[in-house]
Amino acid sequence: MFIDPAINMKPEPLLYNPFKALVVPRPIGWISTISSTGAVNLAPYSFFNGVADDPPCVMYCPNGSHPEGGPKDSLRNVEETGEFVFNLCNWDLHKKMNLTAEHLPRNVDEMTKSGLEPMSCNKVKPPRVAVAPAAFECRYLETVKLPIGRSGRENNLVLGEVVGIHIDESVINDGMVDISLLKPVARLGYMDYTVVTESFTMERPD
Repeated sequence: MFIDPAINMKPEPLLYNPFKALVVPRPIGWISTISSTGAVNLAPYSFFNGVADDPPCVMYCPNGSHPEGGPKDSLRNVEETGEFVFNLCNWDLHKKMNLTAEHLPRNVDEMTKSGLEPMSCNKVKPPRVAVAPAAFECRYLETVKLPIGRSGRENNLVLGEVVGIHIDESVINDGMVDISLLKPVARLGYMDYTVVTESFTMERPD
């Protein structure tokens, strides 16, 4: 089967677009920002990842628009204030994370509404999720405007430099982050997710 995205992303026998079911698993970008007027926003993004480690940098993609019009809060806020926080979602938090995906009015604090306690950061103004096992304090670098889709939806890639890292010491074992203790949740295709509890080691050949 060959798919030409410019023509048809669901040729027979496919019932749904397979793209996000093939780029897997994807870390969940659970991003907290704060507006210029002090309104907190927390939202999960399906497209998130690390892009460099020295200095550490990450990206997330607040694609589409807000139901009230204009850019999503996670894009508008970061461009106005220059800061954001990535909160790592683990198995214990997956239901709370899903609650923050709801489309709400701009003045609603998703962190508070979903029953999550905020915690102040060391170097940036947006709060982090207190119970998240890890969080990155980030300074905004730039927004890359990606091609507009056939539906007319805008696509944006936000880049940020990590200026602070919080790790719950309960997930550290023998001097390393233990994936079996961290239990991060990742996004798959359709409405599917996975939780990482196992890993294997493979040394490079050189």
